[in-house]
Amino acid sequence: MKLKHKVLILNFVCFAVLFVILRFGIGFVYKEYSFFISLISAIAASLLAPKFALVNKEGKEKMVMKWIFIKGFRVL
Repeated sequence: MKLKHKVLILNFVCFAVLFVILRFGIGFVYKEYSFFISLISAIAASLLAPKFALVNKEGKEKMVMKWIFIKGFRVL
């Protein structure tokens, strides 16, 4: 599997997991179903999910992660 495919899958999985947790968490607190609960969950998940990217460093592709809870980038 290419590294760019792994990055794409990791971005999607992190977003999806946070979205489902937030969607059911907010739905548990507010008993009504609404489109806005899903919208709020999607916005919060996109802000809280770590972002993965590829960087060409010294001729090699490396995967890096940026997250709001850590300072700078982390090379994986």
